[in-house]
Amino acid sequence: MIPACVNDGGAGSLVQLEAVPPLDEPVVLTSQAVAALGRWQPRPGEIYTVVDPYRTFYRARLIEWTPEKGVVIPFQRLSRPVESPVAVEVYQALPEKERFELILQKLTEIGVARIVPYISQRSTTVEERDAGQKKSHRWPQVILRAARQCRRGMLPELYPVLSWDQATWLATSADLKLLLFEGEAPWSLREALRNERPARVALVVGPEGGFAPEEAEAARNLGFLPVSVGPRLLRTETAAIVGAALVQYGLGDLGG
Repeated sequence: MIPACVNDGGAGSLVQLEAVPPLDEPVVLTSQAVAALGRWQPRPGEIYTVVDPYRTFYRARLIEWTPEKGVVIPFQRLSRPVESPVAVEVYQALPEKERFELILQKLTEIGVARIVPYISQRSTTVEERDAGQKKSHRWPQVILRAARQCRRGMLPELYPVLSWDQATWLATSADLKLLLFEGEAPWSLREALRNERPARVALVVGPEGGFAPEEAEAARNLGFLPVSVGPRLLRTETAAIVGAALVQYGLGDLGG
């Protein structure tokens, strides 16, 4: 059984209004919107991104808050959606030291929908990662701060550290499944995205030492396409950030 996400991210964190709001006037949130906003650890006076039934996004100031009631004043209608039309999921082999916090921050800014750390044969483990000082508990806060900073409307889902088998199984339901390969991959990422219009893309990023041969073979058997992002050997955090950005550029909302 695969554990659930640990940060209350995903669609349930999107603050949805009942109707198109008048600007600069108070709007009482529905109970569903109150629950969604609660996932952002809200405080009166802070500004959040909300959305109306027609998928128009707004910046709104929270003026009243309890766990049962929320009142916001929308003051700015955004010209473009802040959430991507494609759900990009990044499955990241757990790196050493502080690199994963950088990955969490940048993937949130890029607009990724799901982030899943996993243990592979050549990656570090969460015990090794937390040796000396436990830091994995900070990961949801890293995402929350990044999502606020870049004005996301939804928190990316963050999963606990999974095994290789759990991570690849979770990723199999995506419409397009890509394995970032550091060797001679049969396809480039550009070729893999050509003529594709998937709703969900899973991007599996390996550790510094690359995937073990049996891991790469198992992924291919599950329908993952080995792809390369270029001729240079990238560090794992660079590969994750670049890969996600290229997918968002090719299929999502970056660069448009």
